[in-house]
Amino acid sequence: MNRNVFIVLLIVFNIAIDQITKVLVRANINLGEIIELIGDKFILTNVYNKGAFLGMGSDMNPTLRMIFLLILPTIVLIYVTYYIIKTKELDRLSLIAFCCIIGGGIANVFDRIVFGKVTDFFFIDLGGVFKTGIFNVADISVTTGMIMLLYSGIFINKKNDKTTNT
Repeated sequence: MNRNVFIVLLIVFNIAIDQITKVLVRANINLGEIIELIGDKFILTNVYNKGAFLGMGSDMNPTLRMIFLLILPTIVLIYVTYYIIKTKELDRLSLIAFCCIIGGGIANVFDRIVFGKVTDFFFIDLGGVFKTGIFNVADISVTTGMIMLLYSGIFINKKNDKTTNT
C-alpha cells in the first residue's frame, strides 16, 4: 500500500472511531448519567470538557483557551502531519504512533471547533491502584501513540544503533 494512503487511512480511522463513539454517547447517555459497566470500576458517563487533558485550562479566559486549545494544537498537528509525510526514514511503529496522535488530536480539535467542548465518557477506577479522569477514544489514541513512540525511541532505536555499530 502506498505510504501516504496508509497515513491518511490510519488518521481517518482514528478520527472516525472517536467521532462515532462520541455521537453514540451524546445520543444515548444523558449528560452526567453514569452507567456501570463493571461495577464502579469501569463506567460510561457523558461529560463535556472545555479544557484539555483532565479539564486543564477549562477556567482560562476564552481568548487564551482558543490560543492554547485550538490554534496551537492545530499548528502542531499540521506540522507533525507534514513531518511524517516528508520523513521517509520513520520506522513503521513510529509512523503508526504519529498517526494515532494526529488522529486523536484532530478529533478533539474538531469537537472544540464544532461544539466548543470535548465529549468525554470513559472512567476507570481500580481502587487506588489505578484511577483515571474521564476520557474519550481520542485520548486513548493520543496516549497509545505516545507510548508507542517511547517504545520505538527506547527499544527499536537502540536495536538499530547496535546493528549499525557492529
